[in-house]
Amino acid sequence: MSAKIIDGKQVSTEVRERVADQVAEFIASGGHQPVLATVLVGDDPASHVYVANKIKACEAVGIGSVHHELPAETSQDDLLTLVRALGDDDGVDGILVQLPPPDHIDPDAVIAAIDPAKDVDGLTATSAGLLVGGRPGLVSCTPAGVIELLDHAGTELEGAEAVIVGRSNLVGKPLISLLLARNATVTAAHSRTRDLPAVCRRADVLIAAVGVPELLGAEHVKPGATVIDVGINRTDDGLKGDVDFEAVSEIAGAITPVPGGVGPMTIAMLMVNTLAAAKSRSKQS
Repeated sequence: MSAKIIDGKQVSTEVRERVADQVAEFIASGGHQPVLATVLVGDDPASHVYVANKIKACEAVGIGSVHHELPAETSQDDLLTLVRALGDDDGVDGILVQLPPPDHIDPDAVIAAIDPAKDVDGLTATSAGLLVGGRPGLVSCTPAGVIELLDHAGTELEGAEAVIVGRSNLVGKPLISLLLARNATVTAAHSRTRDLPAVCRRADVLIAAVGVPELLGAEHVKPGATVIDVGINRTDDGLKGDVDFEAVSEIAGAITPVPGGVGPMTIAMLMVNTLAAAKSRSKQS
């Protein structure tokens, strides 16, 4: 293995420590304790684990948390009423509704009901518009975590050719804007891309966010490239990324593992966003 391993656990720990210091400074200077409200509908085990980890992260950095756990049969109208009430609650700075909800609830309607000032997941149309327009706002946590990892690895983004495989609203599209803001040349590849290996081999920075286990192999990677694997796929052989780690690590200059790469960064950046939302609301008040 020749590639440098980009350790997401280490970087996320550093981010959380930084947030803890900043929360303490904010409160000491007269600010209020930031508060994150989490909402979980149903009894999906993985979602329960994710939310529990977010609440633990809040406790660790000094952010308050309130949790609303609703039964799976909760109606969409009742959920939207709760989300709007949290938006009106001055004691709440950030709102996170764990997605996906049960099938009878439209996730787009839930996202649209979130107060953009409290959109710590960075999913509302307002957040997306601010990002595309290059204006300050709350950025989707996973893409923000990817940029944090690239900076930690010392990857030069200005002038670099970056290829993102995947164009989702959650990861791919926000990353386009974030990388353009850093003066990278960005290509978004997807299922209709012709000759995907050739497109990927141009990349100084290759980001896989498509949700297909080990889709990208050695033939997709330029020697020395930085490879960020956002994919987390459950297979019979355990968790796998979108990148064939063993093959690609022989060619890449730096690479994130799965697990332990991008995954830990998502919650760390959620803490960053919650503090940012609290500071912004404090200034507005």
